[in-house]
Amino acid sequence: MLLQVRNLRVNFRIDKHVTFEALKGISFDIPANATVALVGESGSGKSVSSLAVMGLLPAENTVIDAAGSIVFDGRELLGMAATERRAVCGKEIAMIFQEPMSSLNPVFTVGYQIAEVLRQHMGMNAKQARARALALLDEVGIPDPARKIDAYPSQMSGGQQQRVMIAMAIACEPKLLIADEPTTALDVTIQKQILDLIAALQKKHQMSVLFITHDLALVGDIAEHVIVMRHGEVREQGSARQVLEHPADDYTRALLHCRPRLDQRPMRLPVIDDFMQGRAQVNEQRERGYDADDAPLLVVNNLSKSFFVREGLFGKREFKAVKDVSFTLPRGKTLGVVGESGSGKTTVGLTLLRLHQATGGTAMFNGRDLIAMKDREYLPYKRRIQIIFQNPYASLNPRFTVGQILMEPMRIHSIGANDRERSAMAMELLEKVGLPAQAFHRYPHEFSGGQRQRIAIARCLTMKPEILVCDESVSALDVSVQAQVLNLLQDLQDEYAMSYIFISHDLAVVKYMADEVMVMHQGSVVEMAGSDELYRNPQHPYTRTLLAAIPGSGRG
Repeated sequence: MLLQVRNLRVNFRIDKHVTFEALKGISFDIPANATVALVGESGSGKSVSSLAVMGLLPAENTVIDAAGSIVFDGRELLGMAATERRAVCGKEIAMIFQEPMSSLNPVFTVGYQIAEVLRQHMGMNAKQARARALALLDEVGIPDPARKIDAYPSQMSGGQQQRVMIAMAIACEPKLLIADEPTTALDVTIQKQILDLIAALQKKHQMSVLFITHDLALVGDIAEHVIVMRHGEVREQGSARQVLEHPADDYTRALLHCRPRLDQRPMRLPVIDDFMQGRAQVNEQRERGYDADDAPLLVVNNLSKSFFVREGLFGKREFKAVKDVSFTLPRGKTLGVVGESGSGKTTVGLTLLRLHQATGGTAMFNGRDLIAMKDREYLPYKRRIQIIFQNPYASLNPRFTVGQILMEPMRIHSIGANDRERSAMAMELLEKVGLPAQAFHRYPHEFSGGQRQRIAIARCLTMKPEILVCDESVSALDVSVQAQVLNLLQDLQDEYAMSYIFISHDLAVVKYMADEVMVMHQGSVVEMAGSDELYRNPQHPYTRTLLAAIPGSGRG
């Protein structure tokens, strides 16, 4: 075995008298020349496990039980001298972190940062390190590496940044590569490219890979062995085929069934508690699609949006982000909008809300054109069209309590006679989105990502909107939390007959939520059809490419 972890216990000191047990005596092995997937929700301990192996846990508030053991290639890592540990973990064990933009230094070129690893651990001079960095960029599939080597991280796409991180990780040809959620925020096609790249590099360099993810659907595409964790404990481990096809633990079964499938659309997605408490599953399926007698609520024709980039002293260049987009949205229905980053799907949503000024086209809402309205005319419509942003961390004011966050839009739009009435309405909304009354007096940082997204949804509901734009609103959530939020959105649509514009790069989620799907590529609509028809019989090559990239398509 290349890596053997035995009885690893990790506690974090919260204050003098309180500790939190993050790992509760876990044990697992990583064979040589193999890929092992470590799966679990946020807080399960999977990232803590990898950081313990790398020796990156903060020493000032971390206690690792002396009875535990981490043996790598015959050497005990726990208790190893810091300089020796750093040499091992820099050269023989490497790590790709989840968020490349926060891992790469924005003030240095990517070539400099790769070369720094080579100078530090391989003793190369500047010329040798640059030549090797150039070869690495080419190996990980960076286009035009001779030019990109002098680029800064901000000048590269998310997928390219992740490739740079992979180049840094394999620079010293490590025996073990740890990939911590390396594809979480990436489009489905870029995600597939990164997975294929890691698999190819693993085979080429004969290294072992520990692939950390919250999505079991990815596992069958990359791993031979699977370890499932929850609450700091290993719940199940075995071959990927055994765990995916015949899971022994209820928690593993729950993770497999929480994610929407392409071949089913239940009335409600099962959540973790359904399985852990043995609640019966309802097999009734939900019908989707526009009906011939559906009255249109929003009719968009030839919507266009251009951005202008300054060139030279007086010149400017036009970039067409949205090109002649047209669609109809009936009341109580959902339009799914899919495409890769840069396809224009988010720009469509922001332009409809007048957060971007349209370059052309019309958006008729109940017979009035949202695009042509004066600002004063549009003010009442702000209540009727709301947006849930992708990142609730950034969209909620950290200095406001949840109560203040919910009551502020009510005050602005004169909803409720006084603060007492608004407070009662806010409490009712918290109950509606499944949060306790105590949340009213707490701040956003005291909640998990899924709970924050519920707060963002509750804030939208204060306006009683008729149209809700969901902009990648579940893409960064664990599959179990994602299922809860999707169920909540569906319940709200059933109760209030709200219409959704559901923007996402996750095609399985879109198929579950959408009645009609609009596929965008480079600012244009390339295909539009009912969700069942589009997934069953895609017409455009780009749509077929997107569908082919879905991990674990149709797996139960």
